[in-house]
Amino acid sequence: MYSKKLFLFDFDGVIVDGMNEYWNSALLACEKYLNSTDIFIDQNLYKQVSNTFIEMRPWVKYGWEMLIIVHEITKKENSLNNNNKINFQNKYHQNCEEILLKNSWVSEDLQKCLDKSRKNQIDQDFDSWVNLHKPFYEVINFIERIKKNKIKSGIITTKGKVFAEKILEKLNIFPELVFGYESGTKVEIASKLSNEYEIMGFIEDRKKTLVDIKQNNQTKSIPCYLADWGYLKKTDKNNLPYEIKLLKLKDLEQLVAI
Repeated sequence: MYSKKLFLFDFDGVIVDGMNEYWNSALLACEKYLNSTDIFIDQNLYKQVSNTFIEMRPWVKYGWEMLIIVHEITKKENSLNNNNKINFQNKYHQNCEEILLKNSWVSEDLQKCLDKSRKNQIDQDFDSWVNLHKPFYEVINFIERIKKNKIKSGIITTKGKVFAEKILEKLNIFPELVFGYESGTKVEIASKLSNEYEIMGFIEDRKKTLVDIKQNNQTKSIPCYLADWGYLKKTDKNNLPYEIKLLKLKDLEQLVAI
């Protein structure tokens, strides 16, 4: 019998809507650090998130992939747009790998470019960078409520831990545990935590991640919730495995009783 209880949360798309930040940081990374001659970045692009980028965001698993998307959107020729995005989505992972290969890029280096872009913005104007994120206050209130029930909160994100912690602190959210991409995959992290905690639930907006949790022997007993307010593909709500529950913001109140 576990003496410690823990509730897990994804960060982007679950606790905050960071669409403006993703676009700005990926755009800046492409402009300042990618050194690609194939793109042109007009400064007006920073004023509004590309609709194509918004439509592509549900396919993203790791931050470096956003640089691939922005690079393709800002190409001088044969750019990614609303007319051809479905073709890109249909072979998303294959396309990302081919673009890496074509440009002799390494995903870890792209991630470093994104991290550098974020650090640059934080150093220049921290408040402006944080304000690019829009918190889901219903989730923040839920975290506060479960803490009163002696349930700890853990955040597992593919964002760098230091960046997630800066946003959390600014929003006055203080989870007991925070894990960034540096700590491994979400399944690996949840698996390790399950040895120490009774995990009461995991709220995530990436369906594939929850499916992986349920298919892993160490983590399959974790109650999984797909956040319908997050970055979902249009098909994510269809044929949802019975052991994964679709969760709406208004239904968080029902989980407080756990």
